[in-house]
Amino acid sequence: MAKTILAIDIGSIKVSAVIAEIDDNNQMTVIGHGIAKSQGVKKGIITNIELASRSIKKAVTDARRMAGNNISVATISVSNAYAKSINSTGIVNIPNRDISIKEIRRAMDTALYNAKIPIDYEIIHVLPYNFKVDDQVCIEDPYGMNAGRLEVNVNIVMTPKTALSNLQKTVRSAGVEIEGIVLNSYASAIATMGEDERALGVCVIDMGGQTSNMIVHIGNSIRYTDFLPVGSNHITTDLSMALHTPLSVAENLKIRHGNLIEKPSATIEIPVIGDENSKNEISLEIVHSIILARVEETLMLLAKSLNKSGLKDNIGTSVVLTGGMTKLKGIRELAQAIFQDVSVRVGLPRELNGVYNEMRDPSYATVIGLLLYQAREHTQYEINYNKDLLHHKDITSDVGLRNINLSKEHSLSANELSNRGGGKKQMNIVIEDGLRDDPFDFEKLPEDNKQEKKTMRKIINWAKQLF
Repeated sequence: MAKTILAIDIGSIKVSAVIAEIDDNNQMTVIGHGIAKSQGVKKGIITNIELASRSIKKAVTDARRMAGNNISVATISVSNAYAKSINSTGIVNIPNRDISIKEIRRAMDTALYNAKIPIDYEIIHVLPYNFKVDDQVCIEDPYGMNAGRLEVNVNIVMTPKTALSNLQKTVRSAGVEIEGIVLNSYASAIATMGEDERALGVCVIDMGGQTSNMIVHIGNSIRYTDFLPVGSNHITTDLSMALHTPLSVAENLKIRHGNLIEKPSATIEIPVIGDENSKNEISLEIVHSIILARVEETLMLLAKSLNKSGLKDNIGTSVVLTGGMTKLKGIRELAQAIFQDVSVRVGLPRELNGVYNEMRDPSYATVIGLLLYQAREHTQYEINYNKDLLHHKDITSDVGLRNINLSKEHSLSANELSNRGGGKKQMNIVIEDGLRDDPFDFEKLPEDNKQEKKTMRKIINWAKQLF
């Protein structure tokens, strides 16, 4: 049965809402989309809940109308402007020697417990980027391995609780419930990274209208995030101020003459701010210089941030630029000269089936990434905003491992084990493929089945040590 999903990207320039269907084979088809001019959002931050809510409502309403579906639950983006990330490590023992999903979750929970999370921050992603099994380092996937100890390094992405609460209020005011929250640069990376880039390491930069967001993806996960409150709208503002012309005219100049390679010598007439009947004649060479100066400065700041991360040598010589600002002609060549020693390309979001033509554009990378995230194209393991463990494993395969674990929710304490039932030792056993609902009476085992009694005694002793 097909599943319907809704993704909402709340940007500083526009709000994009896309509805898609995922069939039983995990194939996605876009069935509706809506776009609205963003209001009440500046540099990725909600500044007016009412205005921002109207923009979201309009985009979602248009998408619903096209899709013929009144879906009201969505996965939304959160700006890097809110985000902060820290690294942490978790180490756990593996009593039963087999590493299952539960052991991986326990290790990640331990890393989260060990991290110094500020009390006023909320976690949105816990992303493991390195596993160590016993003395073996750089384990790609520990699942199913035999070991006595599991160690994990994680990158924890978090946002201020107040900022997240304002975002939630804004979305809910638009009549939409939140199913998931994803960092926008993470979503953009999902939509634009190639398989080789994912494996070798890549830096993805989403250059939007008022912000530029960066992530470094190495191995299995995100290792570094950064945010720059500069985007293509700053080019428009620069042109307007330098040429004393209205913002609408400056925006048109940017779109029509935003060429970072060629230096034109022609002249044009443009209106003056406050008196559109008056015209000034300007050289397009000046326009070129203003645009080049702003883009060059932005790229240099981003290159500095990449160097600051200390991960430049690990990204497999690849930088992917996406977002609306990358539509400027020649931006790839300029970035290539600034980043040095790395190959640079402009990344378009992955093509999907259905009503998609209008979204074949770098500015839609985040919203497409949100859809792909819901289609399980997240990292290999992840604790998400809802505190659920996301993974790509078929958990029924755990049946073959036959791991036996005691769960605090389903097992008795050590005192209860010794006192309950007139001294008889009773316990519930949690097995990966199911839970025994009936108490297991150890003393009722047949006398001639000594091996089973011996095994159960070991489990009882182990349980006492745990509790």
